[in-house]
Amino acid sequence: MSALEDTAREASVNIVVDGMEVVASRDQLLIDACEAVGIYIPRFCYHPRLKPVGMCRMCLVEVDTGRGPALQPSCMISCAPDMVVSTESEATKKAQDGVLEFLLINHPLDCPICDKGGECPLQDQTMAYGPGESRFVEEKRHFEKPIPISETVYLDRERCILCDRCTRFAKDVAGDPLIHFIDRGSQTEVNTFPDEPFSSYFSGNTVQLCPVGALTAKPYRFKARPWDLEELTSTLPNPTGDRVNIQTSRNEVLRIQGVDSDAVNWGWLTDKDRFSFEAIGHPDRLSQPLMRGQADGSLDPSGDELIATSWSQAIDAAAEALRSAIEHGGTAAVGFIGGARLTNEDQYAWVKLAKGVLGTDNVDAQIGDGLPAELVVGLPRATIEEACRPGGAVVLVGVDPKEEHGTLYLRLRHAVLEDGLPVIELNARGTGLSPISAARLHARPGDEGAVARALVAGSVPDSVGGVAQDQIEAASALLTGRHVTVIFGRGSLAHQAGPVVDAVAAFATLPSVSFLPALRRGNVHGALDLGMAPGLLPGRTTLEDGRSWFSSAWDQVPLVRGRDTAEMLEAAADGRIETLVLLGADPLGDYPDRAAVASAFDKVSNLIAVDLFVNDSTVEADVVFPAAGFAECTGTHTNMEGRITSLRQAVTPPGTARSDWMIASELAIELGADLGFDSVESIWAEIEELCPAHAGATLELIDALDDGVVIPLPDELVADRGDEHDPDAGAAGPDDAAETHDAGGEGEAFDPVTDEAGYVEVPMPPLASFTAPEPVPSIPPDGYALRLVARRRLYDEGTLLEHCPSMVGLADRARVELNPYDLDRLGVGDGGDARLVAKAGRLVLPAVADPAVPRGVASVTFRSPGADVGTIIDADDLVTDVRVDTP
Repeated sequence: MSALEDTAREASVNIVVDGMEVVASRDQLLIDACEAVGIYIPRFCYHPRLKPVGMCRMCLVEVDTGRGPALQPSCMISCAPDMVVSTESEATKKAQDGVLEFLLINHPLDCPICDKGGECPLQDQTMAYGPGESRFVEEKRHFEKPIPISETVYLDRERCILCDRCTRFAKDVAGDPLIHFIDRGSQTEVNTFPDEPFSSYFSGNTVQLCPVGALTAKPYRFKARPWDLEELTSTLPNPTGDRVNIQTSRNEVLRIQGVDSDAVNWGWLTDKDRFSFEAIGHPDRLSQPLMRGQADGSLDPSGDELIATSWSQAIDAAAEALRSAIEHGGTAAVGFIGGARLTNEDQYAWVKLAKGVLGTDNVDAQIGDGLPAELVVGLPRATIEEACRPGGAVVLVGVDPKEEHGTLYLRLRHAVLEDGLPVIELNARGTGLSPISAARLHARPGDEGAVARALVAGSVPDSVGGVAQDQIEAASALLTGRHVTVIFGRGSLAHQAGPVVDAVAAFATLPSVSFLPALRRGNVHGALDLGMAPGLLPGRTTLEDGRSWFSSAWDQVPLVRGRDTAEMLEAAADGRIETLVLLGADPLGDYPDRAAVASAFDKVSNLIAVDLFVNDSTVEADVVFPAAGFAECTGTHTNMEGRITSLRQAVTPPGTARSDWMIASELAIELGADLGFDSVESIWAEIEELCPAHAGATLELIDALDDGVVIPLPDELVADRGDEHDPDAGAAGPDDAAETHDAGGEGEAFDPVTDEAGYVEVPMPPLASFTAPEPVPSIPPDGYALRLVARRRLYDEGTLLEHCPSMVGLADRARVELNPYDLDRLGVGDGGDARLVAKAGRLVLPAVADPAVPRGVASVTFRSPGADVGTIIDADDLVTDVRVDTP
């Protein structure tokens, strides 16, 4: 017998359940061991993702451990050798009957009008295990109802059975102990304190956890019955790729529920994601194409209004704008901004149109708030599960998971508190994990790279980047002998990405390290994987390495590296880009430097937008296409791990809105080309065939696995495809491949290698790798100024949130957060107005004391209501310094 078999045998025990021999894991809870073999034990308080407390006693069963049978709660007892369990004995049935009778003493018997009716465990278990009638004739207790304990959650106190699920989640999982048991005896209830509302980012999870109708969600309350709902499993288009069930009725999304995905979200969701479905059916959704026109309804390119038009007219106008720009300025005169909200298939279609048909490499899914694409795709990737594994260590660089990636925050919090995982923060200010982090290195904005190099070195002679020597050395000791996972992102929009790149490059020199890129936008990882960045081609390969491979399958491939968003905006402002295409992007709202966007939009000849709503940017467009959004189209999604999962269409798009791949395909046909797609499946087939990182990741394999697949796949899972294109699959001949393509720069001839039949033999290109650039120079602090941090928070004035009625108004008003020391030193009272003066402009904001902000730093929230922080940010500056005084 092998050592592995010996270990497995020692870790298992034999028990007897209802006369059946069962092999269970040692220390496995009895309730789980029984369920694993198909024996369901009723329960209310027990949940596999919460600590067991044995509150409800519904799971009582007879257990004999050698001292005779006794009733014990199966959610509190672990399996032990030779344990004999009876879940069907008379004593067990009597106990369960009695528990239900007690629960129903005060519980309303009005299931037909309860919002939980039809999916209520209490209702179901009363029918299956209960007494069938009540012996109580006394008046039940009554409370005022409902109580809004948050903006999205309502409480009906008389329905509560005191299972403790909501309170345990709030305290133990989310770290927001804002909902409690109060009062005593028969008056015990769950509630919040008057001065502490349930203002948690995760309050909606308590509604899904509640086994009765005590907690209900405002957006779904009394909207439908469970038997009216159709349900399918899909993926939220967020960076973590949370798995969800979409529930619909009459072609309307009514609810989103978390799915317990072991790999990703464990069933949890942020409220922002859970209730974002409200935007899907919003009456402001774009439902037909728009073009410039006059008030009388006539089309006029110089008109001041956007008026409805036909798809054929809009496609013709957009194609003519693209064609004209290329004729006048070459392929460099066209640019594509955005695409992170799309499915993988939509992204590939736009990339093939831009790079394979138009020949431009001016494509960027990151709207000036991301990181270099080569950094993101070229590093060894960790999974969320690996990052949270005991025995390792996590370093956060420029990212606040609680504000940007809620379910990742919950996973990390669990790993820290339950498994002792040390987390080291390397941020410009405190994060949601600061209270439980093992080390907090608040580097001066712009000096993250210097602090990271010192941390890796382990021993430093003095403080670095505003971080004390002893802090750096203590944090370095936590990394010794551990596998390190670096979770990195763009923590501040007030300084460029260079310092974060430097920090990541320093950690890449560690002997055992992997990375988890925590970019903020929806499917931005899929976008980068599929080439929506300058210098990249689909499949995580570079333009240089992949040109030969894609030239044999596409009409053309750009010959020179294109521009990112900042460079495109600058080129547009200088008249070098004539046509910009916005793919679900709002640069006026999202780009850090609003003035740069406004200048570009003023000078660009044609602006084409593909979006769900009219926003600040689309209102400036010449042509607007209505696109299908989440739950309205089928495809796949790639999360920060590189995990690909399926998205499913649950409802039809409004009006004549279409999926992005259809719009890209029609534009290609109007331009005299054919993308060759007639379905999502045909797009993915080409992705799997051509893209090096996606080799072997077939739709069948993705759908067969609950948690999808992580690319690139292990060699044993990759089908043998050979290393050259199949001539029958459309590989180009030598004459086609040798053609010189104009990419807006100097062309160069491609000399292919041909086989005996005359077809191109091209090896599959390698995956991109990250090469550390030269460190950015450190900028010493101005003794009279504070260094600005412009961070993102969960709630802001984003387009989708503004169209979710339950969440409108949840974003905090714009303010500047200062360390209490600086607030006092500057003579600005807490809550008083402060004037921020920067090179780009000035802004007056209320000042608030916040100990999480280090001395010498002024922290603001980007895209907050009440002020435009982008007016004081110059995207060309490495860092932004501001003078703060009283107005």
